Amino acid sequence: MPGMDEQYSPRDIEQKARDFWEDNQTFKVKEEPGKPKYYCLSMFPYPSGKLHMGHVRNYTIGDVISRYQRMQGKNVMQPMGWDAFGLPAENAAIANKSAPAKWTYANIDYMKNQLKQLGFGYDWSRELTTCKPDYYRWEQWFFTRLYEKGLVYKKMSTVNWDPVDQTVLANEQVVDGRGWRSGAVVERKKIPQWFIRITDYAEELLADLDELDDWPEQVKAMQRNWIGKSVGTELTFPLNRRDDGLTVYTTRPDTLMGATYMAVAAEHPLAKEAAKHSRDIAEFVDECRNSTTSEADMAVMEKKGVDTGYKAVHPLTHELIPVWVANFVLMEYGTGALMAVPAHDERDHEFARKYGLAIKQVIAPVDSREIDTYEQAFTEKGVLVSSGKYTGLTSDQAFADIADHLESEGIGTRKVNYRLRDWGVSRQRYWGAPIPMMTLADGTEQPVPDHQLPVRLPEDVEMDGVKSPLKADPEWARTTYEGQPATLETDTFDTFMESSWYYARFCSPNYDKGMLDPAAANYWLPVDQYIGGIEHAILHLLYARFFHKLMRDIGLITSSEPFKRLLCQGMVLAETYYREDSKGGKHWISPADVTVERDQKGQVIGAVHTQDGEPVTSGGTTKMSKSKNNGIDPQAIIDEHGADTVRLFMMFAAPPEQSLEWSDSGVEGAHRFLRRLWRAVSEHVSAGKSPELETDKLSDAQKDLRRKTHETIAKVSDDISRRLTFNTAIAAVMELLNEVGRLNDNQPQSLAVVHEALETAVLMLSPIAPHVCHTLWSHLGHEQAVVDAPWPTADKDAMIRSQIQVVLQVNGKVRSRVDVPANIDSTELEALALKDQNVTRFIEDKTVRKVIVVPGKLVNVVAN
Repeated sequence: MPGMDEQYSPRDIEQKARDFWEDNQTFKVKEEPGKPKYYCLSMFPYPSGKLHMGHVRNYTIGDVISRYQRMQGKNVMQPMGWDAFGLPAENAAIANKSAPAKWTYANIDYMKNQLKQLGFGYDWSRELTTCKPDYYRWEQWFFTRLYEKGLVYKKMSTVNWDPVDQTVLANEQVVDGRGWRSGAVVERKKIPQWFIRITDYAEELLADLDELDDWPEQVKAMQRNWIGKSVGTELTFPLNRRDDGLTVYTTRPDTLMGATYMAVAAEHPLAKEAAKHSRDIAEFVDECRNSTTSEADMAVMEKKGVDTGYKAVHPLTHELIPVWVANFVLMEYGTGALMAVPAHDERDHEFARKYGLAIKQVIAPVDSREIDTYEQAFTEKGVLVSSGKYTGLTSDQAFADIADHLESEGIGTRKVNYRLRDWGVSRQRYWGAPIPMMTLADGTEQPVPDHQLPVRLPEDVEMDGVKSPLKADPEWARTTYEGQPATLETDTFDTFMESSWYYARFCSPNYDKGMLDPAAANYWLPVDQYIGGIEHAILHLLYARFFHKLMRDIGLITSSEPFKRLLCQGMVLAETYYREDSKGGKHWISPADVTVERDQKGQVIGAVHTQDGEPVTSGGTTKMSKSKNNGIDPQAIIDEHGADTVRLFMMFAAPPEQSLEWSDSGVEGAHRFLRRLWRAVSEHVSAGKSPELETDKLSDAQKDLRRKTHETIAKVSDDISRRLTFNTAIAAVMELLNEVGRLNDNQPQSLAVVHEALETAVLMLSPIAPHVCHTLWSHLGHEQAVVDAPWPTADKDAMIRSQIQVVLQVNGKVRSRVDVPANIDSTELEALALKDQNVTRFIEDKTVRKVIVVPGKLVNVVAN
């Protein structure tokens, strides 16, 4: 190999390293049954146009883990693809007067080049793009199989409807209750939509969380809450002077005696009936119909209602209680009716206070403290009061006794409920996979037969921002079924469908005989390490777990869970700056356009706009975003400092699960360290060929460096494999490099020990900064590329210290420190301590009462 340049030049060496990996197909893998496999996957990106720093952090973490596992001798697969369907492509197409496909494919090309520049070790032969028919064909096929198994059904469901544009709007297209394009007041409208029965798997999805030992507890808790298993009682309140009743579900039958009113949803049959006889009720029902139904909004919105005039009969006391229509009750949840216990439920309490409804306390604290349920609901379990024969029972005792009584009377039954609802997969958008269903002339529905799959999405379309091209073109929907005319479904799949099984398709992306090649899928799955943001903790991860079980149950795979180990990386934060206009509006300025003055602690004490010199205001540190204009373009940093600097900074600035604050000085520090590493290798190589290491001929200084080398191997190995704390691993290598700089006597065995240390540093940094390490490894005399080298092994003998430092104390106070042989016995250590000058000075006029020896650590002389 040519001589080594003295200066570190990332642009040249990085391109050469990437060329080597590509020419040698370094990261292309296949199934090797005799070799341990490792499947590392980072959540694939939406091709929005450019990588952002969140992408860079996510994918760097995955690449470091993949390269490390490769060095452990494992058959490592790390694929990459594109989650390519979605609303942003439609909006971009409307703005640019082009087709979503064209915009999407152009973005993929650009972002793929960026990923390659960062040196990520992907097997690009497995690349998949979810908007291509060879991918969504099998998603459509899978849906038809679920339909045949009875796991798919169609029902009416509420959507956002723009009455001017005559179209369905996504939630993000509703701005302050109006359509984003027309400005019309958005209505809530029911239309037929397709659903998958995820609720059939609710118990298994919940129970199997206990098997996921290597998932963050936070994520598992979020999924448990979303599935929302509860054990309660379903009971019926008869309606006064009517033959029917209101069925409700409660998890707190112990509070039944405190029910003072009933509440029903605006869509409930009783509310609709009441609306026929009252204009006030009709107007309220209509208002509710056009209001939000998201749980987040409902939790904070004002609780409103109207008395229907109907009365329900309490099943235990037989008292008459009023029935109200309330905006916080949803027909889609439970029975669309509930019993309200305002003394013991905050929402019911708020409503009762507003409308002057009775508040009856039936639960008291176990500790007998005074409470006022008129002022505040008491929601804890406790002891029953004012509850007839149940008074004095604990909540748990009353739960059992009241549930038993209701069951014996035939008016109630114990029931397990789940908060989880079936998955609505219909979207009234264009840029998505067409749902493979058709309607026949007689109105019946059939899945599209296999031989007619895929139902192709036309890509050469024009978006007008109003109507989906699928709905605007009746010719597209015309088809036949067994020779009879039929009409294709014009809705497309929720894009969570594509991301729910992509990890499995990576195992056999080019397989054309089925959704998965079972042999390949069962070799690679489950994914050993999955990496992505905490924002995907619920929906994406829950749907992927659901799909995995569905694929298992139709015989495609044998495992029950898709991801063994989950890492949720933290956000990337950056400082924000703005100027206020005359109306107080904030105009956000990119940090790249701001010159900042800081104090000694790094805090901002002044900032001016670089171009005009006028002051700007610091808005604090937040997640990088377009709205705050505080994003940092990865490409600019790569161009200035190189990809390895970006990767090193990302791994060093914070532990992966914590938020990372962007720092220009931190980036510069990472670059300086790589230059220092380069210089250390360059100086070592220029000193000539290193001799063979002879461990029995080492001086103490040489032994110290060798011990540091192997201690570093042990620490970094643990940091990366078990703890995933890459920042402390890098810090350990930095410390090792500091020790290398201290041994500069050019003795033959010093060169040998330094050579071992530098090789070790390069090997352990190669997953993090692969380009520079690729070059340095060859300069250290290796023909085999560092990417194919094994991870270093710590030599236990090298870590044995010949000398240790012992602390000498007098009456518990440190008086001296001495270096002693590591194998010194307690008697010798005690004698040495009593002769030490600094010890004798403090005991010369005292009597030694006791000498405490802690081998290998300290000697404490007790004297008075």
